[in-house]
Amino acid sequence: MSTLREQPAVPAQVVPAPRRSAFVRRALAVAALLLFVLFAGLGTWQVFRLQWKLDLIERVDARVHADPVAPPAVAQWPHISKESDEYRRIRLSGHYLYEFTTTVQALSELGAGFWLLTPLCTEEGHIYLVNRGFIPSSGNIATRYPGRRAGANPCAAAQGERVEITGLLRIAEPKSGFLRDNDPVNNRWYAREVGAIAAARGLDLARVAPFFVDAGKGQDPAAAPETAVGGLTVISFPNNHLVYALTWYALALMVAAATWWVARYEARRSSDADD
Repeated sequence: MSTLREQPAVPAQVVPAPRRSAFVRRALAVAALLLFVLFAGLGTWQVFRLQWKLDLIERVDARVHADPVAPPAVAQWPHISKESDEYRRIRLSGHYLYEFTTTVQALSELGAGFWLLTPLCTEEGHIYLVNRGFIPSSGNIATRYPGRRAGANPCAAAQGERVEITGLLRIAEPKSGFLRDNDPVNNRWYAREVGAIAAARGLDLARVAPFFVDAGKGQDPAAAPETAVGGLTVISFPNNHLVYALTWYALALMVAAATWWVARYEARRSSDADD
């Protein structure tokens, strides 16, 4: 009768401690190098962003203080952008359609209230939504501005005095700072969304400029149903890129310093072990 002989167990291979330690050191060195490159790269990117923001502020400041010009031609409307056109001073003349004014909820330096966006018809038949200014909140806003719809050609029946205004070209707002969506059905507006407002008022979208105009101070006509306070446009560009750049560069230096300290410590420990 044969018997099975017990086979001796094969010992597991063990990585020598020196080799394991060297691998860990190399992995840490690679990780430190990657972090240094990442943080330094982010700091450099913020430096480029800082230069871009300074150029933007300079361009906008030049537009705001330049002499007013004619509004962009209809052929240019599809190409208007925030980078190249916003806050440009333009000059308009025509007739207001007060009965189609839209109230947009606002929070200004004068408190809570509404912007009054009124269509203005030019002699060429173009329509511009003009933010005439701010009015405080009151209980009869819905009664005064019920959200009427215009007919086929409201500019043909435009009456009243001819007005001339200068103001700042503003890009339409898709969202508001109130974190609420516009409700055209119930005539509740929180963002100056030109296309939606024009559609709700029954205006011909082909004739309506895709931007609105913030009227300057003291330009609301005396014949207007009520006087709105204009010239309250807030022009502000947060510019924290220098702080961000210094932060990323500081983190890169901290990684470099920590790597140097660890390498020096390991070198001393190896020297002591050899001794």
